[in-house]
Amino acid sequence: MTAHPLSAKTAPPQAAPSQPDDMIRLQRVVKTYKNAAGEFRVLKGLDLQIRRGEFVAIVGKSGSGKSTLLNMITGIDHPTGGRVVVNGTDIYSITESQRSLWRGKNLGIVFQFFQLLPMLTLLENVMLPMDYVELYDFDERGARAMELLELVGLSDQANKLPLALSTGQQQMTAIARAMATDPPLIVADEPTGNLDSKTASRMIDVFDQLVRRGKTIVMVTHDPSLTARTSRTIIIADGELIDESIVRALPLLRHRHMLEMTRDAKRMTVRPGEVILDCNQAVDNLYIIASGSVNVMQTGGSHGRLLAHLKAGELFGEIELLRGGRAIACVRAGTHPVDLLTFPRADFLRIIGESPITAEALEKIVQDRLEEHRVKSKA
Repeated sequence: MTAHPLSAKTAPPQAAPSQPDDMIRLQRVVKTYKNAAGEFRVLKGLDLQIRRGEFVAIVGKSGSGKSTLLNMITGIDHPTGGRVVVNGTDIYSITESQRSLWRGKNLGIVFQFFQLLPMLTLLENVMLPMDYVELYDFDERGARAMELLELVGLSDQANKLPLALSTGQQQMTAIARAMATDPPLIVADEPTGNLDSKTASRMIDVFDQLVRRGKTIVMVTHDPSLTARTSRTIIIADGELIDESIVRALPLLRHRHMLEMTRDAKRMTVRPGEVILDCNQAVDNLYIIASGSVNVMQTGGSHGRLLAHLKAGELFGEIELLRGGRAIACVRAGTHPVDLLTFPRADFLRIIGESPITAEALEKIVQDRLEEHRVKSKA
């Protein structure tokens, strides 16, 4: 390597302090359960930041820890260790009764099975959270509930009982109820699990509208078609968060391979303008850009021809690793520091060999980049 890193390490960086634009901040959160068979650690020291106004999907296989993670965020369960700050409140530093009241004012929850009270009308179901936290004047609550039912297209059904409606309409009512106290954060736990694709798409349309109004939405889902409509996807596997740069760079990998790369990748920061790869240099690692950007140049020096500008979530070095050659171009950091993940050749080739669909996708990237380099080199 000819790079001049500011730092290089195998362990993830320490979680930074909470910032004013953080809606959710988890710091080294651990959750351990005990039973007759012993201890089982479900969450293994999670660090997570979600900013205000983000629409985030949390994805993971059954048993991965995503429901436990959701319970940490909503204050339903207690972490064994670590800190959870939501909307500026350290929610496990307050009493259970305080947390319950806090939840009513700051958090709306949409469940997979709706959990509407069957003996109350839709209007009454939506009014219920307002009654619980004594928010808004009594005479205003009905009008607000009707506005929310109109938002989800159910104002004409307001006086019906839940069982008189379709599952899709019941879920839309649950969304209206989640918004009853105008909370800044909406958490949805598999909200489309019982919905057809058309209704699920309409529900995401409503979520999009709420995000445009400044709400933060965190949604647990198994449906990959929904993650394409969120602004960010967080994957949890075996109680650990997968590095989001790896998810963006290699989205078709199996979760276990993504987790392996997250655990084993080395992290480094390169100063602005510093060389990362020299032309014709032996390439021993795959590089994934975590933040910042790099310039791919035809020749070395500051006046070489620019072939490509790569940003966070993109990778380089894959051509040389897959084709077994030296660097076909020079790569240097852009105008700001660049955070990189590096993963060794042998492990990368093994993982690609175990993931044919990723190998096929990478081969297409290689072909496209080689053609792009050829055209720009002749220009």
